[in-house]
Amino acid sequence: MSDNTVKQITIDNLRHMDGKEGLVLQGCGGDLQEWLDGINSMLTEDGILLDGSRFESVSVFQHDGLTNLLFSFEGVELDMGKLAMWRLQTHGRFGGTWLSDYVPNRLGGFIEQPQVPRKPKMELLDQDGNIFAILGRASMLLKEAGMRDQIDEMFRRCEASGSYGKALGIIGEYVDMDLPEPSIEPQKSQKKKARSAYER
Repeated sequence: MSDNTVKQITIDNLRHMDGKEGLVLQGCGGDLQEWLDGINSMLTEDGILLDGSRFESVSVFQHDGLTNLLFSFEGVELDMGKLAMWRLQTHGRFGGTWLSDYVPNRLGGFIEQPQVPRKPKMELLDQDGNIFAILGRASMLLKEAGMRDQIDEMFRRCEASGSYGKALGIIGEYVDMDLPEPSIEPQKSQKKKARSAYER
């Protein structure tokens, strides 16, 4: 029995797959596990799946009254030239198309992911030890990076932190700081040598 899996996804899931690629087969009725096993066998026989590679899972979604399958290319070794020819030759039978074509042409395009702002880079230089100077410099950098909303939050958290070390760690969540490695000096023993009984 096959260990491969079939998972249900939505149109919204597909629209969030920008940058990924796969093969969409349209109008796939019947046993979906048989489709997965059958496509694996067919593409293996045609020399399209390479080095024993197989599709381990397939995603199923509904659109325009059809059951469609998405075979993701992630983690699969393929001869893309042969697959492109196979897709053209079998288009009348499977309606095969690339994910990167299907979403823009059938679903209105991919949904862009929000850009996470990059942390500004900050060097401590001579400011190490002066938490107010460090906060001021970090605030300036956040302002220049268009991240004004995070300045007040950073100040509040630092004030509540109660220690220089914790405050530095908090500032490091907002700006990229090159913190110096802490220097660890061996502690001198506080114990005095006991005088030998023979010492006078």
